[in-house]
Amino acid sequence: MVIFTRKTLWMVLSLLAFQGAWLACVLGAARGTPSFGLAMVALVWGVHLVSSSARCQVIVLTCVATVFGLLWDTAMLRGGVVAYASPGPLPQWAPGWILALWILFATLLQETLHWLHGRWLLAALLGGVGGPLSYWSAVHLGAGDFPDLPQALGVLAIGWAIMTPVLTEFARGLAARPLHCGLQSTG
Repeated sequence: MVIFTRKTLWMVLSLLAFQGAWLACVLGAARGTPSFGLAMVALVWGVHLVSSSARCQVIVLTCVATVFGLLWDTAMLRGGVVAYASPGPLPQWAPGWILALWILFATLLQETLHWLHGRWLLAALLGGVGGPLSYWSAVHLGAGDFPDLPQALGVLAIGWAIMTPVLTEFARGLAARPLHCGLQSTG
């Protein structure tokens, strides 16, 4: 009989919430109706924020991850590596649903993926495989297109092999430096 600790159960629930919101975003974008996915991400992020004892760190990490996403996915779009479904009001910029996925990814960086903190090579390997797999899955579900599949997967693998360890180390650094912004949990 397997007994889950509270922390393990929280990690499993976080991963399930992540996957559900990811799927809602991707399918919504594929169908031209990204609003449900955006609402799901807002709900998951809100629960993550409210349940965190380090709310300032959650906000800072979310902002940093979102800026990474804006720069990365806009470069991917403008470079012709990927074409996104449901582009939004600024078609030369990463769409809102993609940025929502970065917000969603940020919810995993401090607790669920804490085992990657300090393990640069493992984080690079996970990012180099998981990043392209996530994009490929989204494209397969209709949320975008790769004009050149081998090129796209190569660029994604390199980019995510760099970004994942950078973001996990940033999360680790935030955890080591308590920030106080008046939003910390009292209990």
